[in-house]
Amino acid sequence: MRLALIPKTSEFYELFGEAGANALEIAKKAETRFGEYPNASVTQADVKELEHVGDRLTAEIIQTLNTHYVTPFDREDIYELATRLDDVVDHIEHACDLLELYSVQSPSRQALEQCRILVAATELLAAALAQLKSRQGVQERLVEVKRLEDEGDRVVRDAIAALFHDPRIDPLIVIRWKDIYEALEDALDACETAANVVANIVVKNA
Repeated sequence: MRLALIPKTSEFYELFGEAGANALEIAKKAETRFGEYPNASVTQADVKELEHVGDRLTAEIIQTLNTHYVTPFDREDIYELATRLDDVVDHIEHACDLLELYSVQSPSRQALEQCRILVAATELLAAALAQLKSRQGVQERLVEVKRLEDEGDRVVRDAIAALFHDPRIDPLIVIRWKDIYEALEDALDACETAANVVANIVVKNA
């Protein structure tokens, strides 16, 4: 494997920008899928395709890392950010997949609220990644991601509590929705984790 000795650090920023945009796109697809389910204009195949795009971008970032001697920031931070962004996409795809796997009849109000928050968080994360090179407005966006994650925590707690408040609910339905709520929460948690990595990069390279 040949290392590139001439710095081409812009490649990393471009790839992270693409990964952020892809995370936002899959979050929007998930919001549409949940909102319209079961007659959604967005299929699971559409969501899966974006998950494959995320896998490709992650592999491309790591390949670029392995073939470049000079990097714009620490190599371990590049690898960490790439894998954390991949986690965001994977969790979103998994949450959407559970709709069909569990034969959900219609979306719940809480799941739709989780999707709304997830889109807002990924939009901020994507914007921060797009400005990673200039650092302009990055920290402010990352702080807002944390606020949204806290809001998401409240929504998922209330959603799961509601499942157990009504003894008439079929236990299987409780299990299914609990899994879906937690999968959406995992995606939002992954957004916050990725945002924390970006914040660390900005601080270390200020």
